Amino acid sequence: MADSYLQEMFAQSIGGNKFGKDTTIYKFEKIKRAKRAAMAAHPDIPLIDMGVGEPDDKAFPEVIEALNVEARKIENRFYSDNGCQEFKDAVKKYMKELYGVELDADTEIVHSIGSKSALTLIPTCFINPGDITLMTIPGYPVLGTWTKYLGGEVVNLPLLKENNFLPDLDSITEDQKKRAKLLYLNYPNNPTGASATPEFYDKAIAFAKKNNVLLVIDAAYAPLNFVGKPLSIFSRPGGKDVAIELHSMSKGFNMTGWRLGWVCGNKDAVKAFATVKDNADSGQFLAIQKASIKALENQANITPAICKKYSRRLQALTDMLNELGFDAKMPEGSFYLFVEIPKGIKNGVRFNSAEEFSQWLITEKLISTVPWDDVGHFVRFGAVFVAPTLEEEKKVLDEVKRRLADSVFEF
Repeated sequence: MADSYLQEMFAQSIGGNKFGKDTTIYKFEKIKRAKRAAMAAHPDIPLIDMGVGEPDDKAFPEVIEALNVEARKIENRFYSDNGCQEFKDAVKKYMKELYGVELDADTEIVHSIGSKSALTLIPTCFINPGDITLMTIPGYPVLGTWTKYLGGEVVNLPLLKENNFLPDLDSITEDQKKRAKLLYLNYPNNPTGASATPEFYDKAIAFAKKNNVLLVIDAAYAPLNFVGKPLSIFSRPGGKDVAIELHSMSKGFNMTGWRLGWVCGNKDAVKAFATVKDNADSGQFLAIQKASIKALENQANITPAICKKYSRRLQALTDMLNELGFDAKMPEGSFYLFVEIPKGIKNGVRFNSAEEFSQWLITEKLISTVPWDDVGHFVRFGAVFVAPTLEEEKKVLDEVKRRLADSVFEF
């Protein structure tokens, strides 16, 4: 059948007249296909999914009950536009309690329909054709994708193991510094599990001030901190002058599907985001915002319980993989364990990429992980596999070890 006239109308940013004709199979689709094939070939063996990137449990009971109450109120039926005051006030209190930072609820906080939505809108506030967004790689690409949609460019900053998965800001060229508008940082990091240090944030702040760059701090995993206190860039001198942070109800409160977060920090950047957002959505359901207040008020009970579970599981995974010869390092936050792949199996298959190793794990061991070949060859294990009880958790971890133990890995 001949192409529709629309084929010539698609924007170049999504492929122009080639849109929809790319036959490349992306890694997450490959993972899905491999999982389906493995389960079909071995219907009697349960697949252990450690490639999931979202919490394994539902929101806490008091939060669900609060939603039940708020959803019944007739006054919550309206559009919320840029958010309700009660939610912003709760965020202000939460940021003070957990991170020790002061924010103005009226000028330095605005809600978002999740972090992903916020990352799509921020480039619209700042990027003109030819401008640069500095992105860490491997990482979450949305800010960079939308930068390209707007005619901007993306410069990738590799996250290297030898640099503790922190970007080398000294590697940025003078031309890139002149054209850069945004620098994206995500710590604790997806997928590496690395955490930023106060010293690194100080260096990033100095870089931003010197080069007139806005730091976009994706703090979705910030509450999931296992060592010391969670870190906000606003706790560092001058942070609020050059940065905004994106926070989320998803990871630290088991509320991924609720789609609620907030952008906070530099008041001019927050105002720009709120202006663009006002023309992009009509706000998250008021009942969700008000129910989330219950989570924020109870963070001292909710988030530590979640952290305890992920920390326990990650430590067990770290110890297990090290016993098998991997070079695994317990992360200080997030729910991810990022490890270099083996070169192969003794007297057996060789692995030329993380994707090959990940496919082997699924096909031969029915263990699903996520491969990353952007900088080196790593796989990401997640601690968010479904195991409602400690007994079931131990059973899953023991089964992973059993399945891997009969292979002698070479590194």
